[in-house]
Amino acid sequence: MNLPRITAFCLLAGAALSTHAQGYPSKPITIVVPFPAGGGVDVLTRTVGAKLSERWKQPVVFENKAGAGSAVGTAQVAKAAADGYTLLATVNQTMVGNRFLYKKLAYDPDKSFEPITMMVKADQLIVANAQLPVNTLKEVVELARRKPGTINYGSYGNGSQPHLLFSALKDRENIDITHIPYNGIAPNLTAIAAGDVQLGSASAGVIMPLVQAGKIKPIAIAGDEPSPKFPNVTTTTQQGYPYAKVSIWYGLFAPASTPPAIVNQIRSAVREVLSDPQFAEQQVTSKGLTVIAGDGKQLREAIAKEVEITAAMIKAAGVVAE
Repeated sequence: MNLPRITAFCLLAGAALSTHAQGYPSKPITIVVPFPAGGGVDVLTRTVGAKLSERWKQPVVFENKAGAGSAVGTAQVAKAAADGYTLLATVNQTMVGNRFLYKKLAYDPDKSFEPITMMVKADQLIVANAQLPVNTLKEVVELARRKPGTINYGSYGNGSQPHLLFSALKDRENIDITHIPYNGIAPNLTAIAAGDVQLGSASAGVIMPLVQAGKIKPIAIAGDEPSPKFPNVTTTTQQGYPYAKVSIWYGLFAPASTPPAIVNQIRSAVREVLSDPQFAEQQVTSKGLTVIAGDGKQLREAIAKEVEITAAMIKAAGVVAE
């Protein structure tokens, strides 16, 4: 074995990666959001992208590629060149839930991507159409018992967080409510506002415009912490349903094998944007979200932990992979 040659090769490889990173970005970056436009991850990532464009002096463009519970757009990024010019912005469902919902995915949630950062996180609120004669989750349960089969709830796909949340409620409280899946959070909320379905869940910032318009109303926080945006809304635990908890995070990913120097450069820039106090207040905390801006290791560990929890919920809900 020729150690001097190996050492020289490693130094040259490292120098090449460093040079590659120094020249990044030299052309437009595309961020794929595997959901319809208007959802929480779409809105936040576009505001982050605008700041990145200013910083990098390169356009950051967005492509909404919805379908199959986010699997379509995600697979597109998994097959993209690992050069930092095509990224994925998505939520828990893509890396956690989908592995239980599809017998065959065109991407591997654990191997197809390099986690860049968990940008933000938030507990979800359970919401109802404004005309539904309930103001708490307890009243929903009571109404469902009086009028079985008359209440529908929306989700953004089989096995998605709203589906698992309401499936648990249906099973534990022995009530008859019907699941109506939609192709993303935005059409799901539109259906709730229109009264096509009566219930759903979403983060505070996403529902705020519809609440202010009098179209929907929050009836419970599906977590342990009160929401400063809705101080009069109690948690599911306070209402007697401690198992009814879900949270959502928005993560940024690059295709696997993207050079570490480029991943670190993207991560550093995104974290700087999110950590700016003015940006955080206007775009994150004001919408009921919490800045996380963690590293790749933290995001990978969060995914692994959620996989364990979700596996049990999927089994309890009787969801079968398609």
